[in-house]
Amino acid sequence: MSRARHNNKEKRPRPAGRRKGLAPASGTSDAKRCAAAILEVLAGVRRPSEAAATLGTSLPRYYQLERRALTGLLQACEPVARGPRVNLSRQLTALERENQRLQRECQRQQALVRMAQRAFGLSPPSAVKASSKAHQEPQNGGTKQRRQRKASVRALQVARGLCSDATADLSTNGVTQAETEVAS
Repeated sequence: MSRARHNNKEKRPRPAGRRKGLAPASGTSDAKRCAAAILEVLAGVRRPSEAAATLGTSLPRYYQLERRALTGLLQACEPVARGPRVNLSRQLTALERENQRLQRECQRQQALVRMAQRAFGLSPPSAVKASSKAHQEPQNGGTKQRRQRKASVRALQVARGLCSDATADLSTNGVTQAETEVAS
């Protein structure tokens, strides 16, 4: 009985806004007319010269439009990557955040080094100035002059080694600046 009721059911009318067929809903009327002419040529209904006359263009311009249409068709038929897309603006903001984090980490490490130097009573290293002779061209026939080697005192080398060991101990033991100041 339910089958009989189902078969006698009247068809509902479709909403007026729905389009029937394969024609895309977007695009200007000129673009639709051009696409229709190109499809008719590709289907063999018209010749290219007739389509060019219908569009009001020259034959070379028609072939140019056809090539652009086929390129667009091929691009539209490419498989779409699944999953999240690469968003360049998000990637840029993430890199900027990481840059800021690394700058803070660098400043923190520099503060720890300064703190360790003060704890050992060492003066901070002075900035090395580039000598004006280093940038001059050699004067004796194009041969380079040898750079004089700085004398290095063994005590300074040992002190540098102790500072690097102390910095490593401070960072591994979690000693803070406040604890170091209280101790001194």
